[in-house]
Amino acid sequence: MAMDYTSFGQVVEERTGAVPVRLVRTSPDPLQMLCRSVEEEGGVLQALWVSDHRKSGGGFLLRVALQDEAGIVIVEVALPAQAPGYPSIAGIFPAAGRMERAAYDLLGVRAEAADRRPWIRHDAWSEDCFPLRYDFDSVSSTGPSTDRSYPFVRVTGDGVHEIAVGPVHAGTIEPGHFRFSVVGEKVLRLEERLGYTHKGIEKRFTLLPAFGAERLAARVSGDSAVAFSWAYCMALEAICGIHPPARALWLRALYLERERIANHLGDLGALGNDAGFGVALAQFSRLKEDLIRANQRAFGARYLMDAIVPGGVVSDLDESKRWMLLEAIPRLESELNTLSGIYEDHAGLQDRFSGTGRVSPGLARQLGLVGLAGRASGQRRDARRDPGHAPYDTLDVRPGYSSEGDVGARVSVRFQELFESLRLSRILLEQLPASSHRGSLPDTVPDGFGLGLVEGWRGPVLVGLETAGGIIHRCHPHDPSWQNWPVLEHAMIGNIVPDFPLINKSFNLSYSGQDL
Repeated sequence: MAMDYTSFGQVVEERTGAVPVRLVRTSPDPLQMLCRSVEEEGGVLQALWVSDHRKSGGGFLLRVALQDEAGIVIVEVALPAQAPGYPSIAGIFPAAGRMERAAYDLLGVRAEAADRRPWIRHDAWSEDCFPLRYDFDSVSSTGPSTDRSYPFVRVTGDGVHEIAVGPVHAGTIEPGHFRFSVVGEKVLRLEERLGYTHKGIEKRFTLLPAFGAERLAARVSGDSAVAFSWAYCMALEAICGIHPPARALWLRALYLERERIANHLGDLGALGNDAGFGVALAQFSRLKEDLIRANQRAFGARYLMDAIVPGGVVSDLDESKRWMLLEAIPRLESELNTLSGIYEDHAGLQDRFSGTGRVSPGLARQLGLVGLAGRASGQRRDARRDPGHAPYDTLDVRPGYSSEGDVGARVSVRFQELFESLRLSRILLEQLPASSHRGSLPDTVPDGFGLGLVEGWRGPVLVGLETAGGIIHRCHPHDPSWQNWPVLEHAMIGNIVPDFPLINKSFNLSYSGQDL
């Protein structure tokens, strides 16, 4: 049963699209009470962002995306042009803290009684310049903004010392700083500092036409290209009233499941390698390479960054390629059965995986852990099912699940999701509808707001899109890593420093996906 938001004095509207959305307009004062009510009913925070509407005579607009039992709710809070502020909801949804800090860094809209440390701002802009404001001048706004020393939380006591890791790492990975407070090798606290790969993606969206910007969405986080481009197209199609043909939706789902399979294969190999079982890396790398080579033969690209477009997909799948993909499924299932058995029976792996980096279901619920990592800690949500959208609403999706919450659980859920993705891929290929792969588009893009929500391999990928005058006024792509990075800090407590690579890889969160 849907919550009754009218008790907060809001105007409630229903928005249609692939994912039905309820729109709630309110003032700042009831925001905390509304969020508390959603949290007490088992709801979760999906995203928080701000838009600048001053050019059209308004102020700023805060949007909070929530998910309750009935689906997605967008809470809109109008804020004044001068001295905009709103009550922080980080005390209700802890993951909101970094989102609120980013909203200030980018737009100068402050959450009251919130953490005031910068998040995205790494001395790139001067103190009073905010790059997502419409009047931002990139030439005159550069320069040191604040003291360069970031105020990490210090842990004191006998024998406590700090280990600073990053932001530049030994491998070819993205930059992030990790500050460990330890006694011996036991971790008392981990604090992260990210934002080093901020690329200006949200600003770049505002310079692009709505039709075509799906290519930028696909590059928010390269390992989630299908999820982001589908979520973007889903949002735009909701604004335009576009209904892609059934075949196009089934092909999109096929792309998404193959993206999920590729990432899980890569991570399972890396996890085995980090636990000292190097042959696992070789075996899973071989399987992943086979999969993405098949992508090249079937779809024309190893990674499907430009496969999804508004109204459908770029190219169709002919019969010979459909059969090629189908025939590969039982071979991969057979190899995965063998490797799964090895992982379960390997004493060395189980010694490293079991009990390491545990996040209890209670802590996962409190901190808002989502996606794969959430399902390994007793949280069952999966956007393919909750709230669900075509074609998944007809496919009886069965997500992986565990309540153990440790590295072993996250490994187990990955294996479960691999088998489920292969099952879904078989259905998608065998029952692929015989319609067009691409629908027609309108000549113009109306002004409006649309939402896309897709369950990527890490978790729910959300895109909030505003259009005005045929171009993008604001696009906020939201990676589930925003929710999950803070939980990694808690997962490290009580573990030893050498287990950090293993625990970190078991989450495998995106730097690029949140350093927008």
